[in-house]
Amino acid sequence: MTETENNRKFIYYAASGLLAMLALIGLDQYTKYLAQTLLKGNAPLILIKGAFQLEYLENRGAAFGMFQNQKAFIVVTGIIILIIVGYCYCRLPAQRKYNPLRVLSVVLAAGAVGNMIDRIWHGYVIDFFYFSLIDFPIFNVADIYVVVSMIALVLLIIFGYKDEDFSFLSLKKKKESGSNTGE
Repeated sequence: MTETENNRKFIYYAASGLLAMLALIGLDQYTKYLAQTLLKGNAPLILIKGAFQLEYLENRGAAFGMFQNQKAFIVVTGIIILIIVGYCYCRLPAQRKYNPLRVLSVVLAAGAVGNMIDRIWHGYVIDFFYFSLIDFPIFNVADIYVVVSMIALVLLIIFGYKDEDFSFLSLKKKKESGSNTGE
């Protein structure tokens, strides 16, 4: 693949990833707006009695309520995660086999940004999904993005790729070794 083709693919992947991320963030923010508008100050909306309900909660901590009222720490951690995900995304080779990693990176970043927007704007994250059947912590759409993408990434890394598939992440300069095959 020529350098021009690589540049075009990079621009395509960057633009489509950014648009997808913005759409996912928009969905997350819209659901939080609905939760704030329709659920705040009201009794929980029971969808499946004893199992699932919508209930407004202002979460001032991180996952499972850890780091309560540590807004600066949580935001800085989110920024570091975004930098790492962005670095990996930009380094992904323009090959079809890396598309699952691209998609999961976008979903993970969208979840991190969605919750970061809440923390910066409100000082807390708006949560509203509650599985009372198993007394699972209340969560939101951005949390779903983060958890599902992380589980899928771990499974892909363990079962879908070989160690050499991640050589693109090396900080060492690669020696030119002839042709770079694409898809």
